[in-house]
This record gives sequence, C-alpha cells and structure tokens, in this order.
Amino acid sequence: MRHRVAVTGLGVVCAAGHNTGGFWESLRAGRSAIAPLEAVDRAQFRFQNAAEVRGFDASRHFAQRDLDLLDRFAQFGVVSAREAVADAEIDFTPELRERTAIVTGSCVGGQSTEDEGFVGLYRHNNPRTPPLTIPRVMANAGASRISLEFGIVGPAWTVSTACSSSNHAIGQAFRLVRDGDVDVAIAGGSEAIFSMGFLKSWEAMRVVSPDTCRPFSRDRHGLILGEGGACLVLETLDGALARRARIHAEIVGFGMSSDAHHITQPLASGAARAMRAAISDAGLQPEQIGYINAHGTGTVVNDATETSAIRELFGAHAGRLAVSSTKSMHGHALGAAGAIEAVATVLALEHGLLPPTANFTEPDPACNLDVIPNEARHAAVECALSNSFAFGGLNATLAFRRV
Repeated sequence: MRHRVAVTGLGVVCAAGHNTGGFWESLRAGRSAIAPLEAVDRAQFRFQNAAEVRGFDASRHFAQRDLDLLDRFAQFGVVSAREAVADAEIDFTPELRERTAIVTGSCVGGQSTEDEGFVGLYRHNNPRTPPLTIPRVMANAGASRISLEFGIVGPAWTVSTACSSSNHAIGQAFRLVRDGDVDVAIAGGSEAIFSMGFLKSWEAMRVVSPDTCRPFSRDRHGLILGEGGACLVLETLDGALARRARIHAEIVGFGMSSDAHHITQPLASGAARAMRAAISDAGLQPEQIGYINAHGTGTVVNDATETSAIRELFGAHAGRLAVSSTKSMHGHALGAAGAIEAVATVLALEHGLLPPTANFTEPDPACNLDVIPNEARHAAVECALSNSFAFGGLNATLAFRRV
C-alpha cells in the first residue's frame, strides 16, 4: 500500500536566516545575503564574496563536549533538524523511534576539520592528529547526532552526490514513508565549506563570481558559495491528519537521472529526464506545475542548459511557468542546497508567494523564462518542482503539492 506523504516540519539555518522565519522573511523581501568573505582571508582569492552563516554562535546550541565532536557542517544539520522536529510537534514514542528514518545529504562532510588537520600535519609538521578528527570529518556525523538526540533507531544514512546530495536524501526518505517502510522521516542536508584549501580548489575551477550571483541574467559571471543546513519532517498524510498536525505541503514525487555525458558540463536532456520522472512519479501532467525552484547557479552554461531542459520538457507551457533561483540570496550551499531550496519551495506553496531571482539585471535570450526578477510574486500555485543538478551529471528533482 502506498501512502501520501505530508511535510509537517521545517527547519533551516543558512546565510539568509538562522531559522525558518528569518529565512522566509529574506526570501519575501528578495534580500541577498551575499557579502564579503569573512571566514578566511579573502585577499588570498580572486573572488571576494560568499554567503556565510554570519553570527552563528554554536555555544548557544551545544555544550562544549558536543562541540568537540561536531564540525560546523554537522552543527547546521542538527540545529535545522531540531527546528523541524519542534515545528512538527511530534512525540517520538519508543514505537515511533523504530519507525522513523533519518536521511541526510552532504557533499564534503567535515571539510573545515579536515583542512585544519592537514595544515597541522603538513605545514606545521605536527604529527599528533586530534583524536576526534574522524568523527568530526565523517559525512554522516549530522545524521548520527540527530539519531542520538531523538533516540531514533530506524534507518539512518547519508547521501553524497555533490550538489544533488540533499535532494537525493529527501527523495529517498519520501519513498521510505510512501512505501510504508517507516512512518516518519527526518530528511535534509548540511554543508560548511569555508576553509582555505577547499576555496582554493573552487577558485581553480573559475566558476565563482567576482561579485555576486545573478542567475539567468545576461551579465551573470558565476556562482557564489554558501553554507548551511535544512531539514524536513515527512510523515504519512493519514498519520499527520490523525494527530491534527499542521501540514505545510505534500511531497508527491521524486525523479533522478544521470547524464552519462561530462564530469562538470551539464546536459539538458539529463535534467529534463529527472523533472519528467518526478512529474510522472507524482501522477501529474506537466501543465499542473506552476513554479520551479531552479538549480540556477548563475554560471553561463548551467542556467542556459537548465532553461533548455525546461523548454524541452514543458514545451509551450514553459512560457507560463514561474521559475526562480533562490541561490541568488542564500548562495550555493552545495550538498545542502537542495534541502534549503526544498524548504523555500514548500514555503512558497504554503504562503502563495513565489520567491524572486535576486540581483537580476537584464534578460538573456538563452534564458527566456519568467524568472520572477527581484520581487516576490503572489501566486496560488498548485504544484512545484525543486531541481538539483550535480557535477558528475547526477540530477534529482522533487515535486510538491499545495494542501
């Protein structure tokens, strides 16, 4: 028996807000959180700006003994999960703890801890590696800590598929609930990437913008790196209704594909396949989709390719679709991007307000879509997609429906 799946809890911490309320206010206002890089010496880089979670005081959320075990990326995951669980107002009874899953996504795990360890070992010739390095670095640290906090003993794991990681995580969690393997799932992702070595690697790729992120604009110059975490609580719709839970939206479909094309260059047909699979999985027709939260990184190739994919799949309906990239406000949080954008998509459906593509300057004929430039738009959309397309040609799309 297949179950309908409700989204009953939301949690987020990112550059655009330390909680769901703050995040939504930034999206409503079209306010970009991109600013000068502070975590490392920006004089060392050709790019100067980033979307950091500024003012995040980890000691307000964790005791020191816990901070010793948790890299910043895991902290973001745990804090967002706490908010999502509190929002869902769910009581994890002993029975429910066995019937709950945790699925998280992360591209690189404890990058800051790893970088610090290599600096100590190779630059300062210190052979004594900190004893907690491995639990801090491991990509599943956030999922494991969430299970400990809530006593959840059902399935728990972490997905790493570059920038599609948390969309793949949410999609797998959705299927677990829909298929009756579990009754509840906590799903999302987290990332914290602002270390010297990792940023130097991104600089070498020459895809980071020298100023800001302008998805779909003619004068776009690249992506802006971000960080953060987000989680959703998913549960059977029947269970949510029985306990009279607040339902933010319904998650109705998940699609994924591989380009089998190029390690860094996207392919329109691969992206279209993932969107088509999500729509089919949801039992919808393409004409029922009213909004797409685009992958929309702000790079020249990605935005044009995603536009081609949308045109390929939706045909004439593409001209009636609203499409926006919230990365223009919270940056590209890599493995956490899909989770942050899933929360944005759910909030857009719930509030009947579509977030804009911020920093937009002028149209590009190669991106001939309605990209909601600069100002949020009131619209009662029934169904929406949220796209994540990763290096390696790995694509994942989530489909949501308003309740």
